[in-house]
Amino acid sequence: MSSNQFSPTKEDKFAFGVWCLQNRGRDPFGDQTRPELPALECIKGLAQRNCYGFEFHDNDIIPFGASTAQREQILRDVKKAIGDWGIKATMATTNTFYHPVFKDGAFTSTDPAVRLYTTQKVMRAIDVAADLGTQLFVFWGGREGVEVDASKDPVEATKWFRESMNFLCNYVLSQGYDIKFSIEPKPNEPRGDLYLPTVGSVLAFIATLDHPEMVGINPETAHIKMAGLNPYHEFAQALDAGKLFDVHLNGQKPLRFDQDLTYGSDDLKEAFFTAKLLVDHKYPGTIGFDAHPYRSESDPWDFVDRNMRTYKIMQAKVRQFNENKEIQDILKDIHGASANLRGFTAQFSKESAQKLKDMTFEPEKLATRKLPYERLDQLLTELLLGVL
Repeated sequence: MSSNQFSPTKEDKFAFGVWCLQNRGRDPFGDQTRPELPALECIKGLAQRNCYGFEFHDNDIIPFGASTAQREQILRDVKKAIGDWGIKATMATTNTFYHPVFKDGAFTSTDPAVRLYTTQKVMRAIDVAADLGTQLFVFWGGREGVEVDASKDPVEATKWFRESMNFLCNYVLSQGYDIKFSIEPKPNEPRGDLYLPTVGSVLAFIATLDHPEMVGINPETAHIKMAGLNPYHEFAQALDAGKLFDVHLNGQKPLRFDQDLTYGSDDLKEAFFTAKLLVDHKYPGTIGFDAHPYRSESDPWDFVDRNMRTYKIMQAKVRQFNENKEIQDILKDIHGASANLRGFTAQFSKESAQKLKDMTFEPEKLATRKLPYERLDQLLTELLLGVL
């Protein structure tokens, strides 16, 4: 394979969070190891590397407490950069977790004034997103949770969250903005427990909103693995529900703190299957990366290049998998059993129910069918290792 075929193009629709590039290498045990890059420098660097877009929190580009004049000048500069450098603002979100005012939640704070301040802050961030042509607005509830269960009734807290989401959906509609919302689940950190921890819980929550058609899911690999779940399956659940509005790819060792490792750096099979899902089902959205460079890095650019290159390599591996005759023959055999019965329960009728009740099956004979999963898994392993 030519190395050039793994170079990113705008058509790949890659995007990075500005916050990823601004990461200073700090952790709970050590101070920063590199300077924070200005937002415009982040955006320019992504454009120079053929990134399709950038994602941002309101305070990634507009400092907390900025004056109206500062805000307007910054927005003029960002809009000029977007036009000059040919890059899009693909996703926006609001920082409702850093300032101490959010110490006990934002939309789920026990103080109605904090909940209203949060909603106001989000409305202003939505205005910025609309001004920059952003069509997706993500909600990550970094402080929406508890350490002390006695402090909040989760049913009431969910109602507060729902009220705010309904209000904001109606705000978007009233303004005529071309924006949809997406919720990003996470099981814990920085709170001991976070509300809406998984794709399934977010799907259930969306169904209770006044405008569920406006709201989808933005799953993240690391958040899923923190809960000990399978990203391939969680992404698939959102996709099957028609709610996969955006994705955040990265790497993560299971059941640990949020590591935000580079995509594919920890589990190549997992990275492969995530890419395969998106490729096979023709996912139309951006391929967003939400991770940060190692603390040992002096700048983020090798990190950016590595994420995009790995995804392009995985796309090529998906094509190999789908074209490999032995792999496809095994899959054809696995899925070819009892072909005459396929789709029998797709549509119910009393007649079909009676016919099913009258059918005769031989469980012992069915149990003897060979399923060469060891061979199939080995072929995938060899494909990823470059043996095939």
